[in-house]
Amino acid sequence: MEFIKTDAEVFIPDGKPVVEALKRTTHMTVSAHHDDIEIMAYHGIAECFNSNSNWFTGVVVTNGAGSSKGEFYSSFSEEEFINIRKLEQKKAAFIGEYSAVAMLNYTSAEAKDPGNTDIIKDLKLLISNAKPEIIYTHNLFDKHKTHISVALKVIEAVRDLEPSERPKKLYGCEVWRSLDWLMSSDRVTFDASANPNIASALIEVYNSQIAGNKEYHKAAIGRRHANATFYSSHTSDLSKNSILGMDLTPLIVDTAMDISLFAKGFIERFSVEALNAIKDAL
Repeated sequence: MEFIKTDAEVFIPDGKPVVEALKRTTHMTVSAHHDDIEIMAYHGIAECFNSNSNWFTGVVVTNGAGSSKGEFYSSFSEEEFINIRKLEQKKAAFIGEYSAVAMLNYTSAEAKDPGNTDIIKDLKLLISNAKPEIIYTHNLFDKHKTHISVALKVIEAVRDLEPSERPKKLYGCEVWRSLDWLMSSDRVTFDASANPNIASALIEVYNSQIAGNKEYHKAAIGRRHANATFYSSHTSDLSKNSILGMDLTPLIVDTAMDISLFAKGFIERFSVEALNAIKDAL
């Protein structure tokens, strides 16, 4: 499999050939950075873990440069740090029993460039070979610009594929902005309760991020528990942990749909609900 970047790579934990590992994929995640996969798409990982029929493949678009190194990694060169992040992603793939993880090795600047079609070509190659039933990526309201850019490139890549090659579902999930503000009818709630030890280990393996005084392992798991607890005020919790998402599938069914107007609809519906609640209480 030839990608645009000559230093891109695909890691297969069980050593199967790349084409075979992709073809067995049922769940795929396309993330901006190493560790985004494990934060936002644990539902997909859990669905495939120890399964004979479901297989999870992760795709990381950027090379991980520019992260906060913290004191522990302060002496490492940028290239050494990039290699550490790749190694951590491979460790996560092994722990989570992924079918494969592809690391495309673009810079954040390249990912954020609206004119960069190379990433779209690589994504089309991966998705058309894997034909996953479900793809998870970043949500359209994430406050990290690289995350939004990657989500938009995923949408464009899927839209460019033949209908038979497109996933049945495309979801945008939480990393740098929670989605608990969405109307209940606009949210997709993923149960992330299974194998809590695996869920924690998948994030804790990223020492390069945690050592930079960013306790992602505590924050991600804490948000999942908060999502489950605050899901409803008048019913018992349906799960111990949950991840929230938005359904982006309409954007790959109707390929002419305006993405900005689609996103605006979520905001307008929330605005109406919130303001009506205030009016009713006055």
